[in-house]
Amino acid sequence: MLKIKGFQSIFVLVKSVTAKILSPILAMLVLVSTVSWTVDKHLCMGRVMDVAIFSSANDCGMETAMQALGEKENLCCDDESFTMQGQDELKLGFHDFELDQQIFLATFTFTYLNRFQEKEPKVPDTIYPPPLLVYDYTTLFEVYLI
Repeated sequence: MLKIKGFQSIFVLVKSVTAKILSPILAMLVLVSTVSWTVDKHLCMGRVMDVAIFSSANDCGMETAMQALGEKENLCCDDESFTMQGQDELKLGFHDFELDQQIFLATFTFTYLNRFQEKEPKVPDTIYPPPLLVYDYTTLFEVYLI
């Protein structure tokens, strides 16, 4: 019997640690998949000079140098942008599920929520007093807890 209790406590420990690790990972996965990402790169002479996420990349200063020299066209610098679109349709309605899925979802929700409600005892303790002690057996047999 002791082995079963030890195994159960190890199982509960592994379950709680797994839940604590997987919850933030799944939250980050949902966040990454729903947000649109824009990555901006500034290239100067084929080298990446700046990379920015959600904003525009800073230039290398070659634009101002070319304007100071009087040249209108800058052939050495280039800007690249990559946009990854996120999901827009994450909101599902109850009617989007099939009938058997709706029944399962409603039943599961009902039983899960009712699991945590306190149940009143069928027989209240105030009506029936505890039985009277005829003999005090610990004194009678001289058995005492140390």
